Amino acid sequence: MGTTKAVTDASFTSDVLQSETPVLVDFWAEWCAPCKKVSPLLEEIAGEMGDRVRIVKVNIDENPETARAYRVMSVPTLTVFKGGQPVQSVAGARPKGDLVKLIEAAL
Repeated sequence: MGTTKAVTDASFTSDVLQSETPVLVDFWAEWCAPCKKVSPLLEEIAGEMGDRVRIVKVNIDENPETARAYRVMSVPTLTVFKGGQPVQSVAGARPKGDLVKLIEAAL
């Protein structure tokens, strides 16, 4: 544990919806500057909280079906899934403390 994982339209169900552990999904895009600011924070959080939550990344340009299914309108959008359902979500770059609070509120 301790690193983020890339998830695709094809693997979203098994990697996120069927996960026994809560999952933070980072909906991002290569061209998104705020996404690049959030990414190292998510890696840090994965290292610190990897036993309690999985952190995965969905590139919305390469995986439009999943982004459309969860109505992702801007990136980054960070959504916590628990028991296969989205339970918390925020859009835009946030400081690490806010991201940790988002995760903890869903645990």
